[in-house]
Amino acid sequence: MITKILLVLAVALAVLLIVAALRPDNFRVTRSATIAAPAAVVFDQVNDLHKFQDWSPWAKLDPQCKVDFSGPPAGDGASFSWAGNNQVGAGRMSLLESRPNELIRFRLHFLKPFAGTADAEFTFKAEGDRTVVSWSMSGKNSFPAKIASLFINCDDMIGKQFEKGLANLGSVVAIAAR
Repeated sequence: MITKILLVLAVALAVLLIVAALRPDNFRVTRSATIAAPAAVVFDQVNDLHKFQDWSPWAKLDPQCKVDFSGPPAGDGASFSWAGNNQVGAGRMSLLESRPNELIRFRLHFLKPFAGTADAEFTFKAEGDRTVVSWSMSGKNSFPAKIASLFINCDDMIGKQFEKGLANLGSVVAIAAR
């Protein structure tokens, strides 16, 4: 009887590992919002990392999070590191490319709760006096991440934070535009 149970468990584990191995090697999460402000105003809030904390959804999860800035305050080469509670973890975000009112690209280095890297990107598209902002994050799925993706919908989890962040960004920009 125990042999049969162990055999069933071994087969179930093998199936789980095979299904995980077949999961995509890369991930991408994207959310967009239209903000009632010119692209230059919205761009400035994202491009200046000192302002980033004013609307970041993760800053609200841990108001005591320790943040250290390095490099210029905005644009290419700007970066900050963070160390916070279990909800925000620890890591570093570096601004790699900044094209005024069009694009900002970041590299994220996560240290806690898990180690990894990802790329984040903001695009800005002016539509009259409004701006469509898209926030994306992409990277490679490690094998443990592929296993986790069988049980956790990362697009949903990260996407909800992006939606909150874009809503916060819209609120901050509205206040700044007054």
